[in-house]
Amino acid sequence: MAEPVKRLFTVSEYHSLADAGILTEDDRVELIEGEIFQMAAIGNRHAGCVKRLNRLLSRALADRVLLGIQDPIEVDDYSEPEPDISILHPRADDYSSSHPSPKEIFLVIEVADSSARFDRLKKIPVYARNGILEAWLVDLTTDRVEMYREPSAMGYRQVQQLRAGDRISPLAFPDLVLEVGEILV
Repeated sequence: MAEPVKRLFTVSEYHSLADAGILTEDDRVELIEGEIFQMAAIGNRHAGCVKRLNRLLSRALADRVLLGIQDPIEVDDYSEPEPDISILHPRADDYSSSHPSPKEIFLVIEVADSSARFDRLKKIPVYARNGILEAWLVDLTTDRVEMYREPSAMGYRQVQQLRAGDRISPLAFPDLVLEVGEILV
């Protein structure tokens, strides 16, 4: 007897599940490499960190970018993650006709309290394999920011861990310098 084969969903099939009412707005799920994952509820510190980053980035980058806050990005035919923050190239339609693709993304930021391991081992590699130039993982459990750069099929080639007292700048915006301690409050 043959081994069972896992059935993976495409982004299109994933959207069909929502259109049919099987998945609703209230379902906290993400499609990663063809699998639908239920995400944990967002805690207070996580929510506060996302709001703080939104405020800091909005002020500093103003009209140079569009910010996505927990919005979907379509990285390939089998993955539609929803990073906590995505810094996007401006587009006239504000992405109302399609979700951002990797070429339209300057940086994705994942904020993690209970999901750090999943983000590090599952989502960050998907970002790298699909050519997203930079990803940050704000790990609230260890009070550090992991910075990932130089994407490749094997993952990000450059990884740096930063703590309070360190500074961090997005690759695309070196003029924006953030204090890691300010992010982790």
